[in-house]
Amino acid sequence: MKLAYLVPAPISLSMGPDEVARRRAVLQELASPGTSLDLVEAAEGPASIESALEEYLSVPGAAREVERLEAEGYDGVLLGCAGDPGLDALREVAQRMVVVGPGEASFHMAATLGRRFAVLTPAVSTIGPTYDQVARTGLRDRLAGVRAVELPVLAMRESRERTVAQVTAAARQALELDGADVLILGCMSLAFLRVERELAEATGVPVVNPLLAGVKFLEALVAAGLHHSKRAYPRPPKLTAGRNVASLRLMKGAGPESL
Repeated sequence: MKLAYLVPAPISLSMGPDEVARRRAVLQELASPGTSLDLVEAAEGPASIESALEEYLSVPGAAREVERLEAEGYDGVLLGCAGDPGLDALREVAQRMVVVGPGEASFHMAATLGRRFAVLTPAVSTIGPTYDQVARTGLRDRLAGVRAVELPVLAMRESRERTVAQVTAAARQALELDGADVLILGCMSLAFLRVERELAEATGVPVVNPLLAGVKFLEALVAAGLHHSKRAYPRPPKLTAGRNVASLRLMKGAGPESL
């Protein structure tokens, strides 16, 4: 099984090669025997995703990579952002390859572990997009709330102790004030820090890591021979004539002659 973890940005520039190498090692540890799981960076995208705007900006680069990875024979892709930016668009681009969002996989997993789950997201600016994301999966009634850790994504690795403390504080608010009984780490940087065990011990409830949930969900779909329905995610009309994603360009000009 040949899978890719697709980061919708060139994180080597924002996080450095050492962190990227560490993440590659974590991915291979999580993969099942016989599965190769490559970390792939899009050529363009925001340094981190902490708003709806940054989610949208990350989609074009990711779409081009999905097209390339499928052409190179990959069986599936796990999107490297817990907000699942452009997940439906990426599934339209793929013709047979499975594309999994770690957020969506986590929501469905959490819904089997309790009655109401809460998502722990990096910043206040990602609370609204997370509510919208859960609603798109049809699980809005199972969502107890979204709590911000109040820590920038790129600062989470600076002090693991501080990060765990702030995540735990947000988790306790979700349990005590929102009535959650399952927690989800709503950030892939948190996921790669592997704080779920400490958080579960501190709170006494299950904690879903979107990285682990996404990898196992993707492996299960590929192993089962399942693919996305093209009735649900049809190939974009402009791509059906042999064109590629890179050939799609925004029109320039404001007059009627540009239409």
